[in-house]
Amino acid sequence: MRQDGEGPASPAAASSAPRVSLKAKWRGLLRALRHGDLGSRGEALAADFLRDKGYEILARNYRVRGGEADLVARADGKIVVVEVKARRSLRFGTPAEAVDRRKTRRVLRAGRSYCRAHGLSLALLRGDVVTVAWPGEGGEPVITHWPSVLAE
Repeated sequence: MRQDGEGPASPAAASSAPRVSLKAKWRGLLRALRHGDLGSRGEALAADFLRDKGYEILARNYRVRGGEADLVARADGKIVVVEVKARRSLRFGTPAEAVDRRKTRRVLRAGRSYCRAHGLSLALLRGDVVTVAWPGEGGEPVITHWPSVLAE
């Protein structure tokens, strides 16, 4: 047994503790960064796309307790909360299929909160979905906009 009180008493005791390799940690970190990067790139493309269509972007990543909207915009006198979904492949379905009832509620909750915080009528609120899909390596993204599709 070691007398200095530092570390395990034997190499066998040291190997009994579970260890995660540095390579595995880096792989997980890189995966998380790529995923976050995909979402950020998708949101930036969606914002540019909507801006080109005449939308004014009021906020990005608007978050409140129990709600979040990727974009908040103004168009045609309406306040538009936008859910952006980006995908590199369709292996797990289309980007639009990822917008379920729970996500719809969260986006619209953020939209209602935004309207209240800025003194705007809830009658002006609309929920849109913008999808960004990259068809292959190095391919141009395909952006699709579905206005007024989010409703509770």
